[in-house]
Amino acid sequence: MSKKTYFYIDDVIWVMRDLTRQRPASMFDNPFLKVLKEAHDKYGMKVQLNLFYRTDFYYGNDEFTLADMTDAYKAEWEASSDWLHLGFHSKQEFPDYPFINATYEDVKAIFEDIKREVDRFAGDQSFGRSLVPHWLPISKEGVRALKDCGIKIISMSSGDRREYNGDPFSLPYGHAGRLLQNRQPETMIYNRGTKDVAIDNSLCGYNHFPVEIVKDNKYTQKFIYDSEMDICFKQLGGGPCLNLETLDELEKDFAPLLDSEYLGYGTHEQYFYEDYYAYQPDYPAKILKAAEILSKAGYTYFWTEELVK
Repeated sequence: MSKKTYFYIDDVIWVMRDLTRQRPASMFDNPFLKVLKEAHDKYGMKVQLNLFYRTDFYYGNDEFTLADMTDAYKAEWEASSDWLHLGFHSKQEFPDYPFINATYEDVKAIFEDIKREVDRFAGDQSFGRSLVPHWLPISKEGVRALKDCGIKIISMSSGDRREYNGDPFSLPYGHAGRLLQNRQPETMIYNRGTKDVAIDNSLCGYNHFPVEIVKDNKYTQKFIYDSEMDICFKQLGGGPCLNLETLDELEKDFAPLLDSEYLGYGTHEQYFYEDYYAYQPDYPAKILKAAEILSKAGYTYFWTEELVK
């Protein structure tokens, strides 16, 4: 079986704002998209950009929504849809865990807002049917909504689930409030095992599975089929998160995974931008380096929904 890799970028909205306001001659004159095209041209990289519907007021009262997005580049989006997809992520960056206890109606409405605008400015063929919910956990009713909206495969977490102990200080960033608001029976706690130790104690939702169920398909092209919901789950990541890596670490951290038949990895948009407090000037270099490593290791980029027959 040939080795497959999947790459996604979460929290995407600022590049859409910049395209609309700056109007470059080609959308690939935009610096963010330019480096993605370079990685595609050199190494065959494919990438899904997971979209926010709007910018967040956390960064100031300069609102931009996908409804404002120009359709001037629709032909370029469509022509690039074999390697560049757009996908659903969330309405905006905050609050954390937006879908942990979400209703069917709320998830469906946000999805339809994003999908409508993507169809308008980029075309249906640009829209990905695999999905990483913002912060990852999602409620059972949220999963049902995504299935009804045409999503084929949803990212998942794994680990030992445990009950909330009632201590709000046992969770970071006020996440106890997110757990409790409209709490659903499937909302619990687990340890991520992430490099970002601040959020290792995390919430989990319906899309969370015990390690013993996941261990045999994490780095394979297998997935978990939920017959009740008629939808599939897979750890779309599993490889390095580039914004948690240094450029020098990439080869070392990819190395033990390069015999896997499937390897997913990701990053987040905001670290590309100089006015972001955690700006990473080597962001473009990491995009290119990861694609080079995987290309040399014999990986072919694909869309994870291709796993679902």
